[in-house]
Amino acid sequence: MKKIVISTLAVLMACPAFAGTQKGGSDWQMFGLDPYIALRGGLGYTNLNYSYNGHKESIGDMEWQGRAALGLAICDTVRSEVEWSLFSKVKDNDTFGTTKKVDVDAKLQTLLVNTYWEFGGYHTVRPFFGLGVGAAFSEVTRKVPAVRDHHQDRGSVAAMGTLGMTFEMEYFAVDLAARYTYADVNSGLHNFGGDVGIRFMF
Repeated sequence: MKKIVISTLAVLMACPAFAGTQKGGSDWQMFGLDPYIALRGGLGYTNLNYSYNGHKESIGDMEWQGRAALGLAICDTVRSEVEWSLFSKVKDNDTFGTTKKVDVDAKLQTLLVNTYWEFGGYHTVRPFFGLGVGAAFSEVTRKVPAVRDHHQDRGSVAAMGTLGMTFEMEYFAVDLAARYTYADVNSGLHNFGGDVGIRFMF
């Protein structure tokens, strides 16, 4: 898995070097659609509703987020992409009705198909909103003193909603976005985050 991640990031980092080689706009099209790659990073807060020992508690923590996407501009105002996201580990604890402190760690990755709609009459600066749906891959570990750790890996459904602002130049665009992500993990995982991204257009 690590080799795949490293190879993917290497390709995404190398692609921007070719983005600026085109003169006078995009010359490379796929079925008449303009492709792009995007790299995004930011900070968020994750809330995991975790059930244990007949109790459901909220496990929450701040985490870092990284995203990489491959997309196509369908027209001047609509674009669609496949986005892979990584979230740093979330750590919190609660008693869940016991006398012991129960530690819960959670890691999340998502693979989503997103569609964004830009609106407004300006060419360079435009607000946008987006919707995404796909899969979540989670790892949740429960640690109880004097009890064997419980570890669960699972895939589930994920969805995302986005509001943001794009600043578009000739060969690239900068996106500022606020995102809400839901993943069907345990009793429900909710992530609220914001990120800054750059799209390289070909």
